[in-house]
Order: sequence, then C-alpha cells, then structure tokens
Amino acid sequence: VAGENFDQSPLRRTFKSKVLAHYPQNIEWNPFDQDAVNMLCMPKGLSFRTQADNRDPQLHSFIITREDGSRTYGFVLTFYEEVTSKQICTAMQTLYQMHNAEQYSSVCASSSCSMDSLASSIDEGDATSLAKLQRYNSYDITRDTLYVSKCICLITPLPFMQACKKFLIQLYKAVTSQQPPPLPLESYIHNILYEVPLPPPGRSLKFYGVYEPIICQRPGPNELPLSDYPLREVFELLGLENLVQVFTCVLLEMQILLYSQ
Repeated sequence: VAGENFDQSPLRRTFKSKVLAHYPQNIEWNPFDQDAVNMLCMPKGLSFRTQADNRDPQLHSFIITREDGSRTYGFVLTFYEEVTSKQICTAMQTLYQMHNAEQYSSVCASSSCSMDSLASSIDEGDATSLAKLQRYNSYDITRDTLYVSKCICLITPLPFMQACKKFLIQLYKAVTSQQPPPLPLESYIHNILYEVPLPPPGRSLKFYGVYEPIICQRPGPNELPLSDYPLREVFELLGLENLVQVFTCVLLEMQILLYSQ
C-alpha cells in the first residue's frame, strides 16, 4: 500500500506502482528517470476498481525539469485493465474481510456493547449503517470484476500535447478493441519512436497513428513558443476572476502557488 491510508476501504486505497516496460532502454543525452516517471505517471499510486465504478480513461501531462534547466514533457493516458490473477483477487477479498471486521468492531464499540451480547446490543441505527457498510463497502470475488489502473506514456522534448493525446487514445483503442489493428502494436510504437522526426522550427509534420493521421506544428524562431495546451480548460478550472488575478501576479513577478488534489 502506498502511504498510510488504511482507514480507507481497500478499493479506495492506493498501492505502490512500478514501470513495467519502457522503450528505448536508454538514451545518452536523455537518460530515463524511472523513479520520476513512475511517480508522475501515477501521482496517487496504483488503484483498483470494480464494474460498479467509473473507469473512463483519463489523460494528464507532466514536466521533468533537470538541473541545467532543460525540460522533458510527459503525456499519460490512464485506463483500467481487468485483473486476471486469482491471487490478487483473493488478496482484495481478504483485505475487505479484514476492513469490514474492523468497521464491525468500531460500530459495536460505538454502541457500548460487549462481545457476549453483540446481536442484542446493536440498535436499529447501527444495524442500518452496518447493512449499508456491507452493501457498498464490499468485494465479492464470485460476483464482482476487479480492475487495476495502468498507464501508457509518451515522453517528448517538446510539448506536443494534442498529437500525443491523439496517438495515446488511438493506441488505447487498439489495445481494447475486439478487432486487431491493421499492423501489430509494436510497429506503431517503433514508428513514433524511431521513424517520426521532430518537425523543424516553423514547419508542420503529418504522421500516421493507429487509425487516423496526426498533425503537429512547431512555431518558427520569431513566433511565440509552443503552447499546445487548451486554454478553455484553464478558464474552466480557475474561472475568469482567478485567471485575471494569476495573470496580474505573473506581470508583477510575484511567487505563485497552485494547489490541488
């Protein structure tokens, strides 16, 4: 388990994640920082869900800034994959049995009852809360399907967010589709890693994803730096007044701290 979140139910806890594979293995001028990528791909850790939970894929981005000021950009698509390991499913049910036993004990303690008269001492309110607890806070290995979070990530020298987003979504669709893509998945990964060049300044580049072509454009030397992030999301998240205040603080060269979950 990642962090001290044992009070949470097992499906609401986060677990320690790890990098399963990365390609290429290493680049001399851009070494792979496994710990940083692992932490930034899954900042809250590994998580589990069941068929009753929302499992829509989510995309987020991150920046790794090195000591010399150079930056590397990461774009991550997080999705949920069915757990096929019987051992993990059994462990999850055991965690729930332990958790519910602790909750049962706390309900009993709150009603000041002894173990000898447990059934007779729980009042109607405690019994109702306990029934809700067992209904909504349980995992049945014979009834429920367990899913675990997984990430696919692209690490790039420039923030081509829209292009990376489109490629990751197409790759995810190919992984989950009933019909296999035209070519093996490895060929699409090899293509974007080794065959798609970085567009020169002031030029655009069109390359093929899994299903549809993808276009990315790089500003020229006399243009504003590449900013491929949607401004609409900034307005939706911060609101107009807050955004004006942040912009004012930027112009006044004040220190700014953005805090979120």
